[in-house]
Amino acid sequence: MMSYVLSRWEPENTEFWAKEGSGIANRNLWISIPCLMLAFSVWMLWSVVAANLDKAGFQFTKDQLFFLTALPALSGATLRIFYSFLVPVFGGRKWTAISTATLLIPAIGMGFALKDPATSYSTLLVLALLCGFGGGNFSSSMANISFFFPKARKGYATGMNAGIGNLGVSVVQFLTPLVISSAMFGAAVSGDGFLFHNAKTGADKMFWLANAGFIWVPFITVATLAAWFGMNDIASAKASFADQAVIFKRKHNWLMCWLYIGTFGSFIGFSAGFAMLIKAQFPEIDVAKFAFLGPLAGALARPVGGMISDKIGGARLTFWVFVAMAATIVLGILPALHAHQFMVFLASFIGMFILTGLGNGSTFCMIPLIFQMERERAVNGKGEAALKQARLDAAKESAAVLGFSGAIGAYGGFFIPQSFGTSIKMTGAPDMALYTFVAFYVSCMVITWWYYSRKGAEMPC
Repeated sequence: MMSYVLSRWEPENTEFWAKEGSGIANRNLWISIPCLMLAFSVWMLWSVVAANLDKAGFQFTKDQLFFLTALPALSGATLRIFYSFLVPVFGGRKWTAISTATLLIPAIGMGFALKDPATSYSTLLVLALLCGFGGGNFSSSMANISFFFPKARKGYATGMNAGIGNLGVSVVQFLTPLVISSAMFGAAVSGDGFLFHNAKTGADKMFWLANAGFIWVPFITVATLAAWFGMNDIASAKASFADQAVIFKRKHNWLMCWLYIGTFGSFIGFSAGFAMLIKAQFPEIDVAKFAFLGPLAGALARPVGGMISDKIGGARLTFWVFVAMAATIVLGILPALHAHQFMVFLASFIGMFILTGLGNGSTFCMIPLIFQMERERAVNGKGEAALKQARLDAAKESAAVLGFSGAIGAYGGFFIPQSFGTSIKMTGAPDMALYTFVAFYVSCMVITWWYYSRKGAEMPC
């Protein structure tokens, strides 16, 4: 019978890793990935539902719709702060199962609320906040997986977990338009549906918006059971909040939070606002055909960023990612908007998503290396026992930083859609928001170069 608690876990021991560690670690990783994918799907559900509310008879302003897409990111980012520290307290297996099960609350709630266009805006705001459960899961998931893999494989492991998990953003934007076009669960569950008249084509079409919530319920249930019965807790990874709170005194925790706002914050923010931005700037375009492409490209690029970082160094890749992101906005997105060239705009934004994915992988590869280097330097010359303890402390600290930086980075999911909405409301165009993003990426370039990528940097990684 499988033991759920691993009393011995030494991933840096090559013999242990080859004999049993690799198999256990990969089993936990491949159960974690679909759980995280579902979390991202629920988290970003409003990014596509908001763009379809008018078809079901809901009447809201563009500003209100942008706020609905932004709100899950705000609650998800805040929950991440707490989730960052829960794996060492509860155990990775238990917390993965519990946190995955909580996704049922917003999924079922949205299913019932979206049956009736008379549902109040305040009710939808509450449901948008509850979708933040999905956002919170990322920090605990990444912290948990980081404990299982050795230093040389952390880029791969965190890249695969986050990268394939990020696919949930693209999955929800691709799948939702399909499921709301069918009474797949029958009238008892899906409701009677809504007849939408397309003024452009003159065609009438039925929509069952409730399916956008109900479709996830069976998958969440299966994933919860898989986590409970298939994953493990690591005994040596136990730590109280007080033990982990040391990261708030670490300078590199705050620097990496800033960089992660630039990478993951951009990914999740653009994912949340992309569909509404297309709808606002190119009203003649069918959003459903294109909105999922950017998040898909970004998610697929994330594990690639982790693997490239394992080869050439995360800091080097991160630096050039920020250079390219600033250049893409200035040379691609802004000119395309001014010329109203949708395909150039789409290609530039897909390029932007790819860059955010690469940067997500590279920054998360940097964190474990930075904290292991820092702890090892502190015990240099003090013997093998001190070195072993330093590595254990580094694993706990880096896991907490992975989670906490993920929490801070996720606020980009709130501010980017809000920035687009505010800029459009004030000036009629998103230019003001885009120029602000460029200035932020320049600051990220400077930090990466000075502390991590230049010759003689404080923490070369």
